[in-house]
Amino acid sequence: MKAVLCKELGLADKLVVEDVADPTPGKGMVVVDVKAAGLNFPDTLIIQGKYQFKPDLPFTPGGEGAGVVSAVGEGVTHLNVGDKIIFMCQTGAFAEKVIVPAITAIPMPEGLPFEKAAGITLTYGTSYHAIKDRANLQAGETILVLGAAGGVGIATVELAKAMGATVIAAASTDEKLEFCKASGADELINYETEDMKARLKEITGGKGVDVIYDPVGDHYTETAFRNMAPGGRHLVVGFAAGDIPKVPINLCLLKQASLVGVFWGAWATANPAMQIQNMKDILGMVATGEVKASVNDVFPLADVEAAYACLTERRAKGKVILTTQR
Repeated sequence: MKAVLCKELGLADKLVVEDVADPTPGKGMVVVDVKAAGLNFPDTLIIQGKYQFKPDLPFTPGGEGAGVVSAVGEGVTHLNVGDKIIFMCQTGAFAEKVIVPAITAIPMPEGLPFEKAAGITLTYGTSYHAIKDRANLQAGETILVLGAAGGVGIATVELAKAMGATVIAAASTDEKLEFCKASGADELINYETEDMKARLKEITGGKGVDVIYDPVGDHYTETAFRNMAPGGRHLVVGFAAGDIPKVPINLCLLKQASLVGVFWGAWATANPAMQIQNMKDILGMVATGEVKASVNDVFPLADVEAAYACLTERRAKGKVILTTQR
């Protein structure tokens, strides 16, 4: 089978696509013929050795995807060869076949394309866990989404809108903001050309926002936090802009607000039943059309470097997907 391999740490130009042996499932595992896999920000860090989890070299990156079960390991009774599933894994998804724990597999709803199914678990799982479990977002509250046109950003726009919140989308170009508007955002801020502080004051009538979803970091974090309503919750999701911000902790006191960490991967591993229920909730919203799960950038496995560039150069609108289908 073909697989993307990280043989030395570095940027995506170090990745290669080679033939490797087909995997064999162990106890409690299944082999999946991968049809499509989702590319996420952690995938850009793990190949550089900058992520929390550091696999031994060589390894195949990729933490989520969708495909067809082709072999079943000992003790697996709820899955059969031929089942279409959505899966998650620490590594291995950027290949024609992957071994995954059977317990993490979610049956694919009928009619859902593999490319769309492949990009739901990490982005929508992260965003739903963040705004539902960590922020307790309520209908009628206002949420500011930074990096709103990216994978987790657009997922948050759609999910928060479905949950009854007023959604303010912030992004770096007008083109990205139009994409956010089409995905349900109520208000738009171009934080490269507009004064985000002034716009937030204008939009909220000086009250501030109730929840901030922040996968961006850098100087955007403090500006957003300073414009939070009393009792607000600032979700720390990631640092796509590069620098980890150093927010003065006295702002938590003055704003009567909370900085809330979101490490979805660790939570999902520790709480598989809750994660599966969250996925069922998300797929239910996809089925009703409340959540679009937009996919605009699809690359063949052989073009893995171009796929990474689409993400790291902040050109993606929605999910970036790698496909093995010819």
